[in-house]
Amino acid sequence: MDKRIVISRKLPETIISPYVNTYMITMWPDEDKVMERSSLLKDVSKADALLSMLTDKIDKEVIDHAKQLRIIANMAVGYDNIDVDYAREKGIVVTNTPDILTETTADLTFLLVLATARKFVQANRYIIDGQWKNWSPFLWAGTDVHQKTIGIVGMGRIGEAVARRAKGFNMDILYHNRNRKDKAESELGAHYVSFDRLVEKADFVVSMTPLNEHTKDMFNEAVFKKMKKSAIFINTSRGGVVKEKDLYEALQNGEIAGAGLDVFKNEPINEKHPLLQLENVTALPHIGSATMETRTAMAQLSLENIDLVLKGKKPKTPVN
Repeated sequence: MDKRIVISRKLPETIISPYVNTYMITMWPDEDKVMERSSLLKDVSKADALLSMLTDKIDKEVIDHAKQLRIIANMAVGYDNIDVDYAREKGIVVTNTPDILTETTADLTFLLVLATARKFVQANRYIIDGQWKNWSPFLWAGTDVHQKTIGIVGMGRIGEAVARRAKGFNMDILYHNRNRKDKAESELGAHYVSFDRLVEKADFVVSMTPLNEHTKDMFNEAVFKKMKKSAIFINTSRGGVVKEKDLYEALQNGEIAGAGLDVFKNEPINEKHPLLQLENVTALPHIGSATMETRTAMAQLSLENIDLVLKGKKPKTPVN
């Protein structure tokens, strides 16, 4: 056992047990708290492999401390938390966990569509708080989802999975993506449109785009002003694609009807976050892929990638 794996968050013993007799494993002991920066820098200096979370900032400083690091296995689809280009310069493989969480995240995304449209969270809180005294014909009346128009920005694997769910609700499907998706168009009846047309026409604007220099703050004041006043904005991609101040003002001023958010620019947020003060916001704590089955499979794939690289083989899901 001459090779060391550092794991930046506590994982179940059943997941790491197949590797404990092969590698030295250093694991952050807390499941709910981000690994402290000082501990990350210290532990990675002796590591051959790092299993990181999307909450870990793996920048040049970390990589420079990692004198013998061969792989960074990110337990997420996205990897904007990692300086991938610098890792490549240093000969470090970076992997992610695509495909595994596609259907699970699409379920959560469509849950937000339904919950925000039908004011589910607010109505649930209303009855729990003991406020339901009488039935009323327009009590917590929301808006229909079926036969409406959904606009998906970012038609990757998860975007296509969301479109399949939308088809089941007999929705018109618009999408915007860097490339046309012929299969989605032929099988799902999706229509490729410009970004501007999508935000103007969609009843539900769903962000599924990765965060990069081109998408940062792409949902801003100008975009929200183009949307229908009855439109609902959904984001299960990355918080950084939204200018939160602009979203807050659009919601507060009635420029759009509501928002369903699973991600925020700076996570975690607390109860004083401005968006949480608005009644027309449905918020979740970044749980897009949070099922036992999916998170277990993501951790297992991350460790499989590490094992392959440390044995001199190609990983299953490299990003660089």
